[in-house]
Amino acid sequence: MDERLEKALEFSNYMVTLNNQKRIIKEKYYEDLVYFKNGCQFTITKELITFVGFLVEKGNDTDVILVDDNDTPTKIQDLAEFFDDILDVYFTASNQYNNSYDELKKKRRVEKLVDYDTE
Repeated sequence: MDERLEKALEFSNYMVTLNNQKRIIKEKYYEDLVYFKNGCQFTITKELITFVGFLVEKGNDTDVILVDDNDTPTKIQDLAEFFDDILDVYFTASNQYNNSYDELKKKRRVEKLVDYDTE
């Protein structure tokens, strides 16, 4: 096989593998952003953080009704505690995602990408 063709094929395999690994760590990040409270599921987004932070800032922090991911309303008795919890989950997940991504960037060969543990 022509050396240029072999190198192109090797690079193509590397890019496919790299993109698959990026997709896997991104999916794990989104899974890590799920928070459960009162039997309800909340996906933590910047919008949720901003909305809850605004309510806490305005003093509306007790017995607040929020609608979860499944359109189920739930009463949050202590919104300040809920806010602290979702911030903690958000930053923990984001830091883990960043660490995984940084590790992935260091891998320059398909073999190293395949052996990479996303946990």
